[in-house]
Amino acid sequence: MTYLRNCWYMAAWADEVGEAGLARTLLDQPIFLFRDADGAPQALLDRCPHRFAPLSMGEVAGGVVTCRYHGLAFDGTGACVHNPHGPVTRALATPSYPVAERHRAIWIWMGDPERADPDQIRDLGFLADAPDTAFNKGYVLGGGNYQLFVDNILDLSHTDYLHPDTLGGGSITRTRAKVEQRDDGIIKIMWDSYDDVPPPLVRSKMPEGVERADSWTHVEWSAPGVMKLVNGAVPAGTPREGAGNSINVHIMTPESERTTHYFFASTRDYALDDAELNEAIRRIRAQIFSTEDEPMIAAQQERIGAADFWDLKPALLRIDEGAVAVRRRLDTLIAAEQAEWQAETA
Repeated sequence: MTYLRNCWYMAAWADEVGEAGLARTLLDQPIFLFRDADGAPQALLDRCPHRFAPLSMGEVAGGVVTCRYHGLAFDGTGACVHNPHGPVTRALATPSYPVAERHRAIWIWMGDPERADPDQIRDLGFLADAPDTAFNKGYVLGGGNYQLFVDNILDLSHTDYLHPDTLGGGSITRTRAKVEQRDDGIIKIMWDSYDDVPPPLVRSKMPEGVERADSWTHVEWSAPGVMKLVNGAVPAGTPREGAGNSINVHIMTPESERTTHYFFASTRDYALDDAELNEAIRRIRAQIFSTEDEPMIAAQQERIGAADFWDLKPALLRIDEGAVAVRRRLDTLIAAEQAEWQAETA
């Protein structure tokens, strides 16, 4: 599969990469994430250049990875720093990848390393700024192409049918989304519902006796699969100001053509010190994503098989406007990157 490569992908939550490191396949490449002697994240191809054993099966000490098979050791640049069987040569090196730690996460650049600018990482500073009592996160290794998981967030009408007891209720289906394609590459999809029945989870937060609500859900996508989702609700006809927003991220990184690393997190601008509420949100989100969204997308992928999405000629509806805009934008970016690469190697 062809991926967009000159961009930052989320590789892990920062606390996933401890003393022992973390093995994770990204864009079909086995990667070993670990920390150097100063605690900075590093990433190597998880394959010893000698006999191709996984470096992740070895030991990390002082920022050096020692292969468990024959004892060769490598630093964060991929250079061999110790060969117990003879001299260190250039052949005893393994590829390394630029990485950066931002927003409680570790990001990796799988393209041209000279283009890797950490300032290009999507600004998700609200995650780092949130107190622990108002921050929760999760991870699911999902069965399905990463663009199917992206579609799932960009067409939230599915909540009315897949999550009727929590996130659904019908208001998203009854609200026509507005799609905005910005010059900075972000595509924004907005659902603004007025005087409608709120979803069950929202209804439980409304004042007693309130049956109708004005609600909003806004999603901002940036390539390749980083989405910020803001939503909130007030009793119908009342001002939004000061009502409180839930601020969420959904980040999709391909593991392979048919599997996806799904990272998600949530914070809010109200009840910041309510740890009990925070845990309830974490638990509900994890259950929804792992027991409802993921199985449905995995089933989609099974039916699609190895076919190209567009070759199957999907019967598109108006609710697909945002997701189609994103797929078209990503296809354009990948095609441009491939054309540039071909021109450089011609």
